[in-house]
Amino acid sequence: MDLVKAFKISAAGMKAQSTRLRVIAENMANANSLGDGDGTPPYRRKVITFRNVLDRALGAQTVRVGRITEDKSDFPLRYDPHHPAADGDGYVKTPNVNSLMEMMDMREAQRSYSANLRLVDASKKMIQRTIDILR
Repeated sequence: MDLVKAFKISAAGMKAQSTRLRVIAENMANANSLGDGDGTPPYRRKVITFRNVLDRALGAQTVRVGRITEDKSDFPLRYDPHHPAADGDGYVKTPNVNSLMEMMDMREAQRSYSANLRLVDASKKMIQRTIDILR
């Protein structure tokens, strides 16, 4: 039944977006995590990628988490000569997490998750209506 396929495709999308939300939450939670002064770098932002996978049982493409990698962009510097992690010039490397960017990514993931949830709900209603007609 095609509606069951719609359930499974939407569930794959919801699973991928929930993983994305977890990665975003980790980034936001560590946005102020500095190194401890013994050469340990600050928190490095994580980035998630998706990939299309052919689900042979469904006969359809579904979305899956491809990889979770670290963002290789440079760490911003903040002048704080009294911090234990400050270099010889008094600069401290801060995490490469941009809170505004994370919030935008979070809203996008939330909307995608909600769209998949609405599709599951619509499919469920259609199945229920079909069952009601057959009674």
